[in-house]
Amino acid sequence: MSDSSIQVPVEEIISDGIPRRKRGVPEGLWVRCPGCQATIFRKEAERRMNVCPECDYHWYVSAQQRITQVFDEGTFEEWSTDIFSADPLQFYDRRSYPDRIREDQILTGLKEAAIVGVGRVRARRVAFGVTDSRFIMGSMGSVVGEKLTRITERAAEENLPLVIISGSGGGARMHEGILSLMQMAKVSAALARFHQSGGLYISVMTNPTMGGVAASFAMLGDLIFAEPKALIGFAGPRTIKATLRMELPKGFQTSEFLLEHGYIDRLVTRQELKSEIARAIDYCGK
Repeated sequence: MSDSSIQVPVEEIISDGIPRRKRGVPEGLWVRCPGCQATIFRKEAERRMNVCPECDYHWYVSAQQRITQVFDEGTFEEWSTDIFSADPLQFYDRRSYPDRIREDQILTGLKEAAIVGVGRVRARRVAFGVTDSRFIMGSMGSVVGEKLTRITERAAEENLPLVIISGSGGGARMHEGILSLMQMAKVSAALARFHQSGGLYISVMTNPTMGGVAASFAMLGDLIFAEPKALIGFAGPRTIKATLRMELPKGFQTSEFLLEHGYIDRLVTRQELKSEIARAIDYCGK
């Protein structure tokens, strides 16, 4: 067989005629914005804290990433790490509740849907809690309620400002039934005592903040910030529309809609959040 009969794949030929393997685009180099569907260079997205440069959509970041974004480097100390979920109802749907917890622990690297602790925000010591929507949708079970109650009480004892960043599309956790619903009152009562002691509570709502979380501690801040275009409410818009059988207002349950109607105090982009928290603490004399 002559050399001329050898077929070299077109994708392996470059201009000098030497057969070489064509290099593909490395996997994971680009990401798609969930808001406008634009394709964005991953490093650019990370530099912007997962905020789209085209439409300013704020997409998911983990609880660990939020801690890195808000706190001065190396200052955050996690508290209440020794609390673990039980299975009081022996709950089982497609799989058991303990199996769901183990799966999400592996997926997220978290022990539960909330992290609490203390650190410094631009040199100001702050008590802090954050929920992660990847852990059973950031829902509030007994452990989340206990952690948030403990950090609120610790903030009161040490006269610290309190910041809680909510990312919960699950509200109260159905796997624990009434025990989960009780956490709404439990955390709310702790925040009421904190308020009576003169404490400053800054609530930051992200996409999504729904259900029992929105109906309790997320809406109880002395100052309530929200990320742009976040979904915030109790029941979801599709559920409300189906129940009321009517068209909902444009932008219903977005953070912009809530700001317009006086439910939140300010829209704060992710890049500005650290400075806004520090500024609010100084303004309130805390």
